[in-house]
Amino acid sequence: MRNHHIEHSSRRRNIWKNVRAEDTCEPADPANTVTDRLNTLLNSSGPGYVLRLCPNRQYLIQAPILFAAPQQEISTLGYPTGNERAILVVNGPVENGEGHTTAIDGTCENCSGVKLRNIQIDGTRKGAPPTGGGGNIEMGGPNSNQLVEYVRSFDPRSWSCLHISEGSLNCNNATVQNNDIGPCGSDAFQEWADGISLSCLNSVVRSNMVQGATDGGIVLFGSPGTQVYNNTIWVLNQTLLGGINMVDYEPFSGNFAGTVVRNNTILGGFATDAEEPSDTKGNNFESAIIKIGIAIGPRTWFGDKFGTNITHGGIVTDNQFGGAFSYSIAITSAQNFTVENNSLIGNTSFIGARGPNCSDTDTVPTPAPFIMDSSSTDSLSLQSDFQVIADGDSLTCVLPPNGGDYWPFGKNPSNSSTGSEPGSDGNSHSGSNGSLSSGSIAAIVIGVLLGVLALAIGTWFIRKWAIKRAEEKRHFAATKNASGYW
Repeated sequence: MRNHHIEHSSRRRNIWKNVRAEDTCEPADPANTVTDRLNTLLNSSGPGYVLRLCPNRQYLIQAPILFAAPQQEISTLGYPTGNERAILVVNGPVENGEGHTTAIDGTCENCSGVKLRNIQIDGTRKGAPPTGGGGNIEMGGPNSNQLVEYVRSFDPRSWSCLHISEGSLNCNNATVQNNDIGPCGSDAFQEWADGISLSCLNSVVRSNMVQGATDGGIVLFGSPGTQVYNNTIWVLNQTLLGGINMVDYEPFSGNFAGTVVRNNTILGGFATDAEEPSDTKGNNFESAIIKIGIAIGPRTWFGDKFGTNITHGGIVTDNQFGGAFSYSIAITSAQNFTVENNSLIGNTSFIGARGPNCSDTDTVPTPAPFIMDSSSTDSLSLQSDFQVIADGDSLTCVLPPNGGDYWPFGKNPSNSSTGSEPGSDGNSHSGSNGSLSSGSIAAIVIGVLLGVLALAIGTWFIRKWAIKRAEEKRHFAATKNASGYW
């Protein structure tokens, strides 16, 4: 009887321990010990351990948080998907262009099956030049079956918001889904950063929202057998070099066999000024475009850097493009690619001109939806509306116009949503008798006065803007032939 009582008590303690573990989270404070505390928990807890972070808390980390065993998980308690997700803030030192750049590292020799879920990563570049090092998130390595989902990653100090690395070409079956990525990097020369950088066999990249990347929105370093679908990539106030890139020869020697890019939506810049009834295009005050929606082949990006090396074997189908680009799809130095049923949606424009980094020996092709360099490609299956060009080298050297009415009007995920109406929760927000309170009346009076003042200021700015736009049009017309814009 006594042994039975001891066994029963022990079982109750274990159940209570498990319940408490599932309902508690590791606190963010004190901040000066949080990095060591989180890493100690992962190191000491073994396979399958779940490190739960607290909702609505910032964790100021001084070094990367390191997965340490198979099947471990880092997530926010309760798995929220909005701003209440815990934020890991990259807060370690930087000196002489080197220092702390990575928040989470899942590349250990024994990290198969680890999961990063429902958290946020703030890389805290904050306008500084890039820092040498890894991305905000470093996953992959010699592992299989990793998962990154419902993660927000933005403002990396280094080159990528999320990097899945190849290991010894043995990374396999990573899943990257339902994440919101960006902004990443600056569109200033060589201060760019990728959204998602993938170099892992047989992986899945799906249903991610990538906004404000500046180098590549989604970059595929070969990654044979990978499926990339139902992602949305768009720009707001920075130019993106490439929406989805299939240009890298290394590390898989150009092998894109079985890599399928399908059903993605890529949105270039839209006009940001006020739309007038007769307007079809307007100005984008940051001159933001996507230079190449989907780039295929190393010469498209790197010119002759890789000589006669090619990429081969990929499939690009049923993707959609809207907004302002230089080129929707550009193909060079590629073999055995299938590129079919890709289309333009909504309003589009194709703009750009030779920039200062274009080689004197290269002929920059006129911006167009679909272009293919016939001199360096072979055995392609293409949709019928591709335009054949003679030289498709280094197309990212083009620059958008510096202002002017060349951007289409349109919507992207950042400007197409509407807030809920007041009282949309179904509850009444008036007084009990339906009349306005004296405080409400005073607020209305003040609001009207402020509205009149705002209208006067707005009228002055609109007049100033109209004069500026007229001057831009006259200047652009006068210099159009000399500048080479299309």
